[in-house]
Amino acid sequence: MAKVIDKLAWLAIEDHKVLCVRSYGKDLFYMPGGKREAGESDTQALVREINEELSVDLAPNSLSLYGVFEAPADGKAADITVKATCYFASFEGELAAASEIEELAWLGYADLPHCSAVVKLLFEQLYVQGLIK
Repeated sequence: MAKVIDKLAWLAIEDHKVLCVRSYGKDLFYMPGGKREAGESDTQALVREINEELSVDLAPNSLSLYGVFEAPADGKAADITVKATCYFASFEGELAAASEIEELAWLGYADLPHCSAVVKLLFEQLYVQGLIK
């Protein structure tokens, strides 16, 4: 039976580039965010995850759904997919890699080879819409 990894993701775009992160020991970049804990709303989970990963505070009332993207999970069995629900949100603080994050980077369309499958789908749509270059 197919398994879905249900993830929330923060979509931050500046100068036509998207904020992406890479975990320790991993080669590919993905969207910052994570999974809900029991009883958490999307907003609560995303605010918590971004604070843990990037040391900034998302403004809860600024969350705006961009879209949901689903693709095979990198480095997992063929029947496992990632479903990323992506939100725009404003933030306060200075971005800094924390927790399991080794690196953060602002990536554009040319960086697709360095991204996870679900991020590639997201980047394709952002590129077509002219939001990234």
